[in-house]
Amino acid sequence: MSAPAHGARLAVFDLDGTLTRHDTLLPYVLGYLRRHPWRLLRLPWIVVPALRFLFDFDRGAFKGSFIRVAIGGAERSSLQDWSERFVRRVLQTGLHAEARPTLERHRRTGDRLLLMSASTDLYVPQLGAALGFDECVCTQVLWRDDGRLDGRLASANCRGDEKRRRLATVIQRDAPTFVSAYGNSRGDLAHLQLAQAAYLVNGGPFLRTPLALQRLRWH
Repeated sequence: MSAPAHGARLAVFDLDGTLTRHDTLLPYVLGYLRRHPWRLLRLPWIVVPALRFLFDFDRGAFKGSFIRVAIGGAERSSLQDWSERFVRRVLQTGLHAEARPTLERHRRTGDRLLLMSASTDLYVPQLGAALGFDECVCTQVLWRDDGRLDGRLASANCRGDEKRRRLATVIQRDAPTFVSAYGNSRGDLAHLQLAQAAYLVNGGPFLRTPLALQRLRWH
């Protein structure tokens, strides 16, 4: 990915439900479990953090617990191999039809492309690189000293106010002359407020906001 270009226009894209047709983390984990079915025996342990989530609504803590229960302890090489396969699958069948043309249009006009996702760095940076993004910001996971996955989060969950904070940092660093931003859910509204042109992809009519959003229908 290229070095930041001070003053360049910036186009920011959410991943799950925006570029892709749906969530990516759950299919990623379930796909790994299908290849290592003995790990399914560990899933009942997710009940404890699930119950905790009902009280604290901490999405980051639940995400880390889910990853740790399901695929924690996996070797880095094994996950890298699966990540390569998973990224190829997403590129082939998981994107909205309008995703690539929209990215290409921004690229042709000289916009710097930034991918921002609450999904994790197990695969998001690889997907971003394959799609030609200049920079990727996502949730990071923790690894053990022996090179195996811990699964808990090594960073704040890149969603809502945290995603807004990280985008504000990029804007302060690069001072873009214009910011376009694409999202699809309530969790994206916070960072969309920082853009001069904000787009809501396939957002349902129930999603009410005072933002001057342009609603897009992607297929």
